[in-house]
Amino acid sequence: MLKCIFNWSGGKDSSLALYHSLQNPDIDIKYLVTTINDVADRISMHGVRVELLIAQAESIGIPLYQIRLPEMPDMETYDNAMRGHLDFFKQQGITHSIFGDIFLEDLKDYRDARLAEVDMLGIYPLWKRDTHELINEFLSLGFGTVIACTQQQLGELAGQEVSPNLIASLPAGVDVCGENGEFHTFAFKGPIFKNEIKYKLGEKVFKEFKSPKTDDDGVHSQAENKLTGFWYQDLILA
Repeated sequence: MLKCIFNWSGGKDSSLALYHSLQNPDIDIKYLVTTINDVADRISMHGVRVELLIAQAESIGIPLYQIRLPEMPDMETYDNAMRGHLDFFKQQGITHSIFGDIFLEDLKDYRDARLAEVDMLGIYPLWKRDTHELINEFLSLGFGTVIACTQQQLGELAGQEVSPNLIASLPAGVDVCGENGEFHTFAFKGPIFKNEIKYKLGEKVFKEFKSPKTDDDGVHSQAENKLTGFWYQDLILA
């Protein structure tokens, strides 16, 4: 069996990728690995509270491994931190790292290059699949997910649960899985969970950042210096 870590963001793509990984008898997942904004004590980029993340991991039944990062790490800080954690995993005999990425080639190349530095390989269960097909499969399997973070122009979606009607109403050009960073979600039920994670809506806030090039782990590129905004819907464990 392949000893693996699973890069868990808490959202729908992670959930579906984990579902497929758990169906594979050749895969043995040792940890759910999540990057955390250490200042806010929330999942990087998604802004979801750590207590909800812990509830997910307990319901899934796989140990949670938190990687604590500064609020806006640059690439050097991020790479140095991740290299240390990957070395730790490698020493435990872990050989593969699983991701929920779908079609972002540059991000996949970056992940594979960092893994190669410690002689590990990436696994991408959803890679190159049609995103309409993926979201339909996700919903048909009985998953439930709520939008926790959106780009500025999609703020009305924050706090809404993903449904066929919501997907059909997305503006033209918005990927139905949010793969271009349009929105991020928190999965609260589905076949990978023993119990549904009950939540309630808290405050919705708008935050503005410099450097819009931000990946799913909250890494900020310094290549640009514009201002960009995100709406965050606070989710509270009920």
